[in-house]
Amino acid sequence: MLEFFKEPENWVAVAFVLFVGLLGYLGVHRMLTKALDDRAGRIKAELDEAKKLKDEAVALLAQYERKRQEAESEAQGIIAGAKAEADRMAIEAKAKIEEFVARRTKMAETKIAQAEAQATADVRAAAADAAIAAAEKILTHQAKGPLAGELLAKGIDDVRKKLN
Repeated sequence: MLEFFKEPENWVAVAFVLFVGLLGYLGVHRMLTKALDDRAGRIKAELDEAKKLKDEAVALLAQYERKRQEAESEAQGIIAGAKAEADRMAIEAKAKIEEFVARRTKMAETKIAQAEAQATADVRAAAADAAIAAAEKILTHQAKGPLAGELLAKGIDDVRKKLN
């Protein structure tokens, strides 16, 4: 057995066994296990926290997506309302323009009718004046004396009354 201690590898083996035994006696394996367990716990806590943050981010993303969709639908509603309002205003403007044109047409027709009536009255007055002048000439040449003047004045008055 003395030969066993002559080899340096055997001394290394004995020293290793004593070292491992000393570590076991001092409870280093428990400290290592506890340190590894603590580290595993921290890693698990960090993973749980990361999962929680990821879930919150997913929820927040979904919430923003909903808000974006709501905003888009609201914008589409506003656009549709604006288009409807523009259509309504266009129809209203068209109706006002048609009413304006109809009113202007009616005013023009009224003015034309008044001008026609005035022209007819002017023609009648001119015809009456011409008839009176003609009757005066004829009666002046045919009738003589005071009776002629009286008849002439009476006839002119009658013609004026009838023609006007």
